[in-house]
Amino acid sequence: MFDISIKSKIFPAEGRAGQHLAIADFQLTVNSGEFVCLVGPSGCGKTTLLNIIAGLDIEYEGHVNFDNRQAQPKIGYVFQNPRLLPWRTVRENIELALEDLSRSEHVDALLGVMQLTQFQYVYPERLSLGMSRRVAIIRAFAINPDLLLMDEPFVSLDALTARQIRSLLVTLWQRRPHTVLFVTHDLREAIALADRIVFLSSAPMKTTAEINVTIPRHERENEAIIETFRQKFLQDYPELL
Repeated sequence: MFDISIKSKIFPAEGRAGQHLAIADFQLTVNSGEFVCLVGPSGCGKTTLLNIIAGLDIEYEGHVNFDNRQAQPKIGYVFQNPRLLPWRTVRENIELALEDLSRSEHVDALLGVMQLTQFQYVYPERLSLGMSRRVAIIRAFAINPDLLLMDEPFVSLDALTARQIRSLLVTLWQRRPHTVLFVTHDLREAIALADRIVFLSSAPMKTTAEINVTIPRHERENEAIIETFRQKFLQDYPELL
């Protein structure tokens, strides 16, 4: 079980006196192997939350516990920007995250699932944005993380490319269901991916609603089913429109 409790996260206010309260009295528990999507307005604090969980931001009041311990889990992080080193090949960018370079078969398998085997010795400048995003996903999965954080990894992609990579991501995730926290603005995307969707308010960020996605995984490629589920949810929670 992964437990997050943030009493407050405060930033110095920009351009004026005072402070900005980004997160207040936030609670979230995520079960092992669960895929949770976080949906909220721009600027509400979603990326800040992921950075706190990843240990990149320690200036907050609260705690982040993994399996009821104060220890930091092994975390994979997929940022909005793929952050690939341009002077290293696709495979070299992936292997940078590995402590044991002898696990070449593991990398081979990931490249195969994400349909990048033939591009493994290519440099990032020759990759499309969608391909670069797939490399970043492989790099995060390669370490076999206890927790995988994904911050809008498909933003700026066209709808078809995003849908194709979502399908590949689900295939990869189902091979070994890591615990995932996935940030998105797209409710359809959240429904297609998540076991549970957590809706967040504007700052100071709090949880406003949670729903379990009951659509069987094998039916989530059907856009009509996704849209029917979305419309039913918006009828039940019109305040989230």
